[in-house]
Amino acid sequence: MAIVEQQIQRGRDVLIRKVDGHLTALRAGLQGPELELAERLAHCLRELVVATAQASAADRARVRAAVHYFVLRRESRGQLVPVRSLTAARQLINKVAGELDRPDLVV
Repeated sequence: MAIVEQQIQRGRDVLIRKVDGHLTALRAGLQGPELELAERLAHCLRELVVATAQASAADRARVRAAVHYFVLRRESRGQLVPVRSLTAARQLINKVAGELDRPDLVV
């Protein structure tokens, strides 16, 4: 495997682990429709990461920014809590999916 391919795979794997790790944290505190939304957003992000693994740098940067927006957390009273609402994350992720011509991933 070429070095570039290894770097692409490594970058993809890191982003997917970030999404999965954040979803695991959310599962501990969410339930019902909020948890369902978080799971749908995580699925969309995973698909976008895989779909753009060998796309242009600009497209990869869009997806990377969406992943970081979804997983951004802060400390509050000893617990990790989402800084941004899932609704705001959905808006950004849907925008990125639309820009990448992936209406099938709009949540």
